[in-house]
Amino acid sequence: MNTSPAEPRPVIPQVSGAAVTGAVLACGVVYFFSWVRRDSDQACEKTEGLCWTWWDSAAIPLTLTAALITLIIVYKQLDIRPRLAVIPPTILLAPFPLLAAQANAGWWTAPSQAGHGQASSH
Repeated sequence: MNTSPAEPRPVIPQVSGAAVTGAVLACGVVYFFSWVRRDSDQACEKTEGLCWTWWDSAAIPLTLTAALITLIIVYKQLDIRPRLAVIPPTILLAPFPLLAAQANAGWWTAPSQAGHGQASSH
């Protein structure tokens, strides 16, 4: 019996496609959460005490659902397998780099705000 082994597929398009998808999703999530915060601030502007909007409640489930659907579609197009082993950890671990970036950005912006008449916490 003569069977030829399957040729290895190039990995670069899959890795770069997954990286671009991750970057686009991360930027979209940051923009969406900032929009939710602005909307919530406007809605709760005249309210004293605890104020909770519909967007506050729906932001995380909507984000996870959109990310899951996007990753399923993109990974299927890129033929990345096994999707069930790759997609859940991607979604669950994605907040860690975003939180690190937000913490780092907050650290960088704190000294620059102090020079504009605002009190510094340092």
